[in-house]
Amino acid sequence: MITLIVIVHVILCIALIIIVLLQAGKGAEIGAAFGGASQTIFGSSGSGGFMSKLTTGCAIIFMITCLSLSYIASRKGESSVVTEGAKKQQAGKPLSLPAQPAPGAPSQPVGVPQAPRSPAPVNPAGQP
Repeated sequence: MITLIVIVHVILCIALIIIVLLQAGKGAEIGAAFGGASQTIFGSSGSGGFMSKLTTGCAIIFMITCLSLSYIASRKGESSVVTEGAKKQQAGKPLSLPAQPAPGAPSQPVGVPQAPRSPAPVNPAGQP
């Protein structure tokens, strides 16, 4: 079921892209606004053509498939990386606190470079 919806969704995506790119658009005569008169720039352009109705139909079906896929995904159960990791953690050993450092141990972890104890020498201006 979900595979069929995904296939229809992908086909609709491609169809919508192609249909929208094939249309001329309402502002196609926008150049006439500066050099001549055009009454269809912002006004009524008559009844919608075949491409306009096809775009509307594809958009409606696209939205239905989007909502269907999101509904199915939300109702599928709790299987995510976060919940699976938590389940594995609970199934294994319980969480333990990190060990306290020994009284004479350094406060920084091993492998972390420490800041130099003396300031770096300053080069006089003009010397590289």
